[in-house]
Amino acid sequence: MEMTLRWYGSKYDTVTLEQIRQIPGVKSVITTLYDAKAGDAWEADDIRALKSEVEAAGLKIAGIESVNIHDAIKVGSPDREKYIENYITTLERLGKEDIHMVCYNFMPVFDWTRTELARKRPDGSTVLAYTQEAVDAIEPEKMFESISGDTNGSVMPGWEPERMEHVKELFELYKDVDDEKLFANLKYFLERIMPTCDKYDINMAIHPDDPAWSVFGLPRIIINKENILRMMKMVDDPHNGVTFCSGSYGTNRENDLPDMIRSLKGRIHFAHVRNLKFNSPTDFEEAAHLSSDGSFDMYEIMKALYDIGFEGPIRPDHGRMIWGEKAMPGYGLYDRALGAAYLNGLWEAIEKSRR
Repeated sequence: MEMTLRWYGSKYDTVTLEQIRQIPGVKSVITTLYDAKAGDAWEADDIRALKSEVEAAGLKIAGIESVNIHDAIKVGSPDREKYIENYITTLERLGKEDIHMVCYNFMPVFDWTRTELARKRPDGSTVLAYTQEAVDAIEPEKMFESISGDTNGSVMPGWEPERMEHVKELFELYKDVDDEKLFANLKYFLERIMPTCDKYDINMAIHPDDPAWSVFGLPRIIINKENILRMMKMVDDPHNGVTFCSGSYGTNRENDLPDMIRSLKGRIHFAHVRNLKFNSPTDFEEAAHLSSDGSFDMYEIMKALYDIGFEGPIRPDHGRMIWGEKAMPGYGLYDRALGAAYLNGLWEAIEKSRR
């Protein structure tokens, strides 16, 4: 496996490439053109400049997270063709720059949902958290407003203010889209882009829905083993794979994470590994990566990845805010660096025990 850290770019991230380079075992980043709009084709010069900046710092780009998908593609509206063509152009340009993994999601309206961005834990750290009761008590268009005060001045991915201004229109756009229609639109999209992925050896790694159940009545399909196996069978190409995110799949306690990993052998192209602590089945908060700090057995998760021969990029996912750091919630330096070191330690122990 290749340990990485997510980096949003020098204009948006409080964490620098120099700092990332100093985390033991981290040689690569997962990055994006953060100011690119969903549906636009990425310019080759912009991709090249991003790559040059990362490589000048002694790192490399292990993949892109994310090339966002326009809503027209998700709902299957008549104008989706132009946005799919733009997406194909972006993939071609990434492939020509020797970038071969793209993480993306197919979630309607909200890329992810949290009801708190700075819940205080007993140790004094703050974390992202979710309670279903809070979701049930609020109107969708008020969601961003309810968390905006805790963003530390950052633009949260999937919660861009200009997008949140049009939440009502987005809900109207998706009013006739159910799980089956969303699956059909995903299939259409994947069938259109797979020839390009095959040509440039680009692994498409779909990110699970977060949390792994319907929110505000919106369809959610990338939520469990059954659905993800269906997604891979409906477009049976090795480049059609998944981002295995333990924190997203793990929101549903019925998901057996190690078993899911083993069932996806050869099709996990990227891994997000993080821990959650459950206070109830619908009230969870993000924890330190250490197994004992949350509800997941991180050793078993890493062992499952090792057992299937996973060699792709992996990153410690959302970290706590610790030691007074002010950063994009979930994406500070300190706790993610601790997480990378911990996951590397688990991997080394598993590897040596197998010898």
